[in-house]
Amino acid sequence: MNRVSGACVVLVLFLGTLMVRADDKALSRAQQTAVADVTSREALIKDVNRKIWEYAEVGLQERKSAGLLVKTLKQNGFAVKSGVAGMPTAFVASYGKGQPVIGILAEYDALPGMSQKVNPVRGPVRAGSPGHACGHSGLGSGALGAALAVKAAMDKHRLKGTLRFYGTPAEETVIGKVYMLLDGQFDDLDVCLHWHPSSRNGVWAGTSKALVSVKFSFDGTAAHASGSPESGRSALDAVELMNVGVNYMREHVKDDARMHYVITNGGGAPNVVPATAAVWYFIRADDHADVEANFGWVKDIARGAALMTRTRMRVQVDTDCHELIPNVPLSELLESQLTSIGPPRFTEKEQAFARRLQQPLIEQFGTKFPLAIDESIRPFQESMTLPTRGSTDVGDISWYVPTGGIGTSCLVAKSPGHSWQNVAAIGSTIGEKGIVYAAKVLATS
Repeated sequence: MNRVSGACVVLVLFLGTLMVRADDKALSRAQQTAVADVTSREALIKDVNRKIWEYAEVGLQERKSAGLLVKTLKQNGFAVKSGVAGMPTAFVASYGKGQPVIGILAEYDALPGMSQKVNPVRGPVRAGSPGHACGHSGLGSGALGAALAVKAAMDKHRLKGTLRFYGTPAEETVIGKVYMLLDGQFDDLDVCLHWHPSSRNGVWAGTSKALVSVKFSFDGTAAHASGSPESGRSALDAVELMNVGVNYMREHVKDDARMHYVITNGGGAPNVVPATAAVWYFIRADDHADVEANFGWVKDIARGAALMTRTRMRVQVDTDCHELIPNVPLSELLESQLTSIGPPRFTEKEQAFARRLQQPLIEQFGTKFPLAIDESIRPFQESMTLPTRGSTDVGDISWYVPTGGIGTSCLVAKSPGHSWQNVAAIGSTIGEKGIVYAAKVLATS
């Protein structure tokens, strides 16, 4: 029996003994305990969200955010391993013993330059600073609330098994879970649950894009750009020629392929031929095999740019993640709990706040917003048919462990990803309601 089929057997046995059926709206006593525990800890969950929102630390620098989660878990009886997989802000917290081993994922990294007040008008807390434009402050605090609630149910109802809380850094650069997986942190896991703040309620049963994150650096020769240009070899010329080549490449790749880049070093002054320059690429596609093929092509283009400019080229791969494998049984379970718990309702004041957040998008892009906040639960089959656009390092886990996840309405309806509107929403009562809902659904699942 292989690893995946063995895990599925454990999952089926576990669901058959402890899980509420998808057509049974009533919660078991253990699930009722979990829901009550989340309710009793709402102030804590909201406080943790707010603090991580204020810390707003980018990937691999989330020391305060990870520290707060670790401290809270230890105070509540979890054993914690910190600094796993060589990353100071990665940790694994455990409670209980034996089978099944069920994990809940947490993320807590922010995005650079996205600082924003809880205000419907664009205005950073600190100009140029990071902000939680993907809502990971809520992701971490909601996962925490779920884990504490499961522990409460385990204690009261003497449930056997091991609960794991995975503190995974740097999701925005798809790094944390990839290296934790390579380090063996998920080897004995039977089931993995995750969630993400969203503009809708529902199970995510679709896939994701595979991705390679890679940096190309070029080394040339500095010279006076006007006085002795013949003595210089421009590393910036190599970067620009490479980018032109990749832009021509776009015409000849599959429709699902994506290549995005930023120039991270373009020289210091226009009168100096840049001796060093660098560009950072995300290369994506629905199938990892296509990512590998496109990455090979991009490397060939970079080599050509180096030859054309007589510079030297270096490649650094930061991470390489696979597409997410959906799990229908887990999706059915999660959807049953989304329905059993029932989504939160939002006040007129919250609806008005959401409408004000949408207004700049209407004015700039003409976007139409039938809803201010989506309070419905979308069927998981719908997500299986949606085109894949984003990437996540959860994908790599799903190749080894049955994995299921949800999204809850923490953001305004149809808000664009990684927007300042999301920073404002996740720090507001709109975000808080979605976070608490997610904690209850994960805990009962």
